[in-house]
Amino acid sequence: MLLIPVIDLMRGHAVRALRGERASYKPVVSTLCEGSEPLAVARALCAHCASTRLYAADLDALTGGQAQVAALRRILRAMPELELWLDAGFADRAAAEALRERIGPGAERVVPVFASESLRSREALAACGAGREAGVLSLDRRDGRRLDAAGAWESPMLWPSRVIVMTLERVGAAAGPDLATLREVQAKSPATRLVGAGGIRDEHDLDAARAAGAHAWLVASALHDGRLPAAARA
Repeated sequence: MLLIPVIDLMRGHAVRALRGERASYKPVVSTLCEGSEPLAVARALCAHCASTRLYAADLDALTGGQAQVAALRRILRAMPELELWLDAGFADRAAAEALRERIGPGAERVVPVFASESLRSREALAACGAGREAGVLSLDRRDGRRLDAAGAWESPMLWPSRVIVMTLERVGAAAGPDLATLREVQAKSPATRLVGAGGIRDEHDLDAARAAGAHAWLVASALHDGRLPAAARA
């Protein structure tokens, strides 16, 4: 199982995500590096996990503001081997392509994450998983409620090959991974590579996630807090 480090970007800082309550996020304090400058945090996370893949949530864009193009450019320029999974509130494929054009050099390494909370329609859902440039779909829920205007949760025939199962109330909360929802999604599409998100506390949780069939898991807080030492990476 792959461990994919996560960086949440807000107003020029890497911030600590907690239960999806974005208005309360504060600059991250990490055992891995000093400060909350995005590039420094991205480098520290990827080095700790020996990962060439990073998930980035642009919270400014997700909440209706301007995408943090300058920070994304710096990360891509400084980390030439990086594959950047980017969630920036894309309503459809055209929005993702427009942001990649603004980023410029390095944008070919940006993999758009299409979140069910942001997709505008079933047509947009169908397009996000089509062709060679398919992105990643994130199935989002909070407190048992699906965030899903496009009907993504019930349309496995339209899913791309990689799907994130995002349980927002567990993000940063050290509440344990939501394996029941992971299994529920897996039953809908056994061949899909599922990526869990939220709740990982320690190595035992990673083992449980692996046993439940997760292809990968998105992790941030357990890394920053030193609860997943480098020698224990999945």
